[in-house]
Amino acid sequence: MDLGNALVVFLNFVFVPGLAYGAQLALGALGVTLVFGVLRFSNFAHGDTMAFGTMVTIFATWWLQGMGVSFGPLPTALIALPFGIAVTAAVVLATDRGVYRFYRRVRAAPVIFLIVSAGVMFVMNALVRFFIGVEDIAFADGGRFVVSAREWRELTGMQEGLAIRTTQALTLGVAIVAVALLFWFLNRTRTGKSMRAYADNEDLALLSGINPERVVAVTWIITAALATTAGVLYGLDKSFKAFTYFQLLLPIFAAAVVGGLGNPLGAIAGGFVIAFSEVAVTYAWRRVAAYALPEGWAPEGLMQLLSTDYKFAVSFAILIVVLLFKPTGLFKGKST
Repeated sequence: MDLGNALVVFLNFVFVPGLAYGAQLALGALGVTLVFGVLRFSNFAHGDTMAFGTMVTIFATWWLQGMGVSFGPLPTALIALPFGIAVTAAVVLATDRGVYRFYRRVRAAPVIFLIVSAGVMFVMNALVRFFIGVEDIAFADGGRFVVSAREWRELTGMQEGLAIRTTQALTLGVAIVAVALLFWFLNRTRTGKSMRAYADNEDLALLSGINPERVVAVTWIITAALATTAGVLYGLDKSFKAFTYFQLLLPIFAAAVVGGLGNPLGAIAGGFVIAFSEVAVTYAWRRVAAYALPEGWAPEGLMQLLSTDYKFAVSFAILIVVLLFKPTGLFKGKST
């Protein structure tokens, strides 16, 4: 029995990846829950908004790299991220003005907005694939590891080496800063309080003198920032592929629903619930068990409940269970 090596394997393949993936899903779910809470519809185009923002950031990253600009041990994409956010915010604001504003004026039902957002989703997906292609694109540069397996083995003398990639640590750090800024904005600024008031009671907010168009515009800008940041962090941690972001829509919505649609805290919690569920169910636990169990008790099989090809099925199953038994989510958001 070697619990130390078992713990290192667990950290390498379950905890650290789950933490990074959970932070990415949490940022994505925050964008979904913000649109649902303020604008009152489920935005099916959110995954492809992430893809669009990441695409713009990649183009800006390539341009900076071509100019000889780098960010030392950190990815150059961090310098390009503000540009990606700005362009994405401009696009979603233009989309709102050209598409969604009409349906707000006629007070269309939420299902109409949902269908319209699905149309926007297909358009954005096509644009991304047209401009950047359909291949896997790796755009991370700088230092690869914060802690490498070799360094860990030399330091501790353990058989297994702990490896924490720079992109994983960066994901968690940026996510914490982004979430802190969002909660500060919503709770401490006048515009943030106006958004919360508009989300709670639109008619009363209008009677109080709140400008609805400003609230809508700020909501879309924040959503674009969250979507672009989540998409870039996911692409840095793994790789960029347009269709992958289309698939990410399911776990992102599952995270928002599990936590409670319209509840920012719920979106964060839901992101980590979905991430760790996917990782735990699709990971082959044989190596952990081989270290953790007494000698001779090691299992012959992989101890894997589902192949990684079916990881999105985990999100779908959790989403169905929550919708059946607790449609308001863990943090009692608005009913789905």
